[in-house]
Amino acid sequence: MGERWGRWVIRWRWPIIVLVPLLMLAVGSGARLLEFRTDYRSFFSEQNPELKAFEQMQQTFNKSDSVLFVLAPASGNVFEKDTLKAIEELTDGGWQMHLSTRVDSLRNYQHTQAEGDDLMVGDLYENPDNLTADDIQRIRDIALHEPLILQRLVSPKGDVAAVNVTFELPDNPVNDVPVIVKQARELAAKVKAAHPGLEIHLTGIIMMNAAFAEASFHDMKTLVPLMFLVTILTLGFLIRSTSGTFTTVLVIAFAIAGGMGLAGWLGWFLTGPSASAPTIILTMSVADAVHLLIGYVHYLRGGMSRKDAMAESVRVNFQPVFLTSVTTIVGFLSMNFSEVPPFHDLGNMVSFGVGFAWILTMTFLPALMVVLPIRVGKAHPDESPAMERLANWVIRRRGTLLVSVSLVSLALLTGIPKNELDDQFVQYFDKSVPFRQATDFANERLSGIYNIEYALDSQTPGGISNPGFLKKVEAFANWARSQPEVRHVNAITDIFKRLNQNMHGDDPAYYRIPEERNLAAQYLLLYEMSLPYGLDLNNQINIDKSATRVTVTFENLSSTRMLELEKRFSGWLHDHAPEIKAFAASPTLMFAHIGQRNIRSMLTGTTIALIAISLILVVSLRSLTMGIVSLIPNLIPVAIAFGLWGYWDGQVGMALAMVASMTLGIVVDDTIHFLSKYLRARREKGLDPLAATRYAFSHVGLALTVTTLVLVAGFGVLAFSTFSANADMGVLTAATIAIALAIDFFLLPPLLLKMEEKHHA
Repeated sequence: MGERWGRWVIRWRWPIIVLVPLLMLAVGSGARLLEFRTDYRSFFSEQNPELKAFEQMQQTFNKSDSVLFVLAPASGNVFEKDTLKAIEELTDGGWQMHLSTRVDSLRNYQHTQAEGDDLMVGDLYENPDNLTADDIQRIRDIALHEPLILQRLVSPKGDVAAVNVTFELPDNPVNDVPVIVKQARELAAKVKAAHPGLEIHLTGIIMMNAAFAEASFHDMKTLVPLMFLVTILTLGFLIRSTSGTFTTVLVIAFAIAGGMGLAGWLGWFLTGPSASAPTIILTMSVADAVHLLIGYVHYLRGGMSRKDAMAESVRVNFQPVFLTSVTTIVGFLSMNFSEVPPFHDLGNMVSFGVGFAWILTMTFLPALMVVLPIRVGKAHPDESPAMERLANWVIRRRGTLLVSVSLVSLALLTGIPKNELDDQFVQYFDKSVPFRQATDFANERLSGIYNIEYALDSQTPGGISNPGFLKKVEAFANWARSQPEVRHVNAITDIFKRLNQNMHGDDPAYYRIPEERNLAAQYLLLYEMSLPYGLDLNNQINIDKSATRVTVTFENLSSTRMLELEKRFSGWLHDHAPEIKAFAASPTLMFAHIGQRNIRSMLTGTTIALIAISLILVVSLRSLTMGIVSLIPNLIPVAIAFGLWGYWDGQVGMALAMVASMTLGIVVDDTIHFLSKYLRARREKGLDPLAATRYAFSHVGLALTVTTLVLVAGFGVLAFSTFSANADMGVLTAATIAIALAIDFFLLPPLLLKMEEKHHA
């Protein structure tokens, strides 16, 4: 099959050289249809139960997508005229922003107080330029003792303040988020310029959405060109052929265009994870081309003509290159078992690219290389001195290597239990990213964006005014505040208690839940009628006043601890308020749950991929024994890599959970090429096991080394990504690929020889 195909390609080389690029450009034109989805909801399928709960929360109460302006004056005191003026400017500017529906700040906090029999509701302060020292002291006293704003809009020390702008985003805010972020940055810059020494940090869900897109665009502008440069330099140095390097670069470019273009034609979109597809396709496209080129040069050095040398290289490499492409595709397709839709897209896009790379390697590359000039040195066709020396060394020490490599591998596997699932979505971004810096700053001084929202339903219209219900909510809020991980609790009961105090002449003894339902309802009605537009209570109570939202904000927590907290909080509600219908939701909770489920789903996907790849190898290699033996060098590298990761870092997020599936299809490539050459030597040339081992090293060792160096360099470039999820994935994948080569060189040959000894004993 391979020989006939090679002759056919060479015969029709000119039509192939002309038509294949045109076809790839046509397919690649679909890339223009790809849009970038900035909404973090894209990480969750429509069937995701936590997403459904969050959407129910958003439909019951107002949406909570926001931009948080965090102000830090150089003086360390927000209660001074200049900073209070800056808060006012941000508050006014926030109302003017695209799709804004609410602005909360010290400036417009609706403070209540009694004047005789009247309830006075108004802004905490106005006209900051005219404030006296006594006015500012009064504002400070109120702000630092009001639970609704303390550690939410002002820090306990009074050195940091915040302005929170809430937005009503459409279902697909791809065009709206950039507008809002641009306005937020312009507003912050304007206020900073007017108030020297004031620092303003921007965080919140809207800024996180933008950070996903910006990190991905940054990677595409920097990492893809860098990887092209690394690939070109590495190939040029290792294969020492200008025409071979040029042709390989064309194959890579067309494969990327094909993979991304087909995704565009299918109506898919880009997200943070799937935006790394071009980088991975670039890396994966190199391997097939390298094997064909090294074989071509090898046969040219043996004295063959160009056409004969290329035909022979195609014949020899047709099956292993096809198998490696298929197994790589199977590995990446297993990412469809992930709970995270963007990883489905990443796996499918890379699979498309790998498929196109195989087609191009078996058509365009041999057709073009036959007509391009190439200069090769003189060498014996079977001579590869370095690989021959390595083969002899491995054969001499095969017994020692079999034991020592096995023991070292087992020792490194002990690091696997040290890994802990940890999906803090803020830490998806490198510390150099402004959003990460701003969020860390806010979390250290205020309350951050890690929270769980609880919808507490009395199941009776108007039930939130029931003193019994309110006391249960108050008990929950007080218990939550007593938990060590909690930074802030926002509950409607604080408003009821303050209103009750106000309506009793501001007597502190009445800072408690009203005793009568009608009284509580009247207080609430009077308060709501006094609130200005945009500052109503729809963010805390539903339309028929049967339910209220309690927001609990935490310090930075791992996903495991977040799930433990959810269980603890739900347990309290079940034990102490069983009559209340409650459910929890938040982006934090969504990411914590999906990380856990993603591990389980990917174990299933990896297992199925492993079985499929093993069956492919058994059938293609025509040997059950070889298929079983191949499992060892295919499984050990990723296990060792995760063991090393456990000792080095230990945090495994969604992206790292994909590495096993990704690398399974990649590391099997080296095994396939080595075994195919070994079996060719045994079956076609009748060599004994020792000679067959030397033959495999000599004929494929250099190609495996070249492809591994390119793959490690390519995935290693991902380590420079500002999107830490991609950076960690790149590091662990590069390590796995490097380990795979070591296993294929130092464990697989001794294992084969040991097996052959037993078989022929």
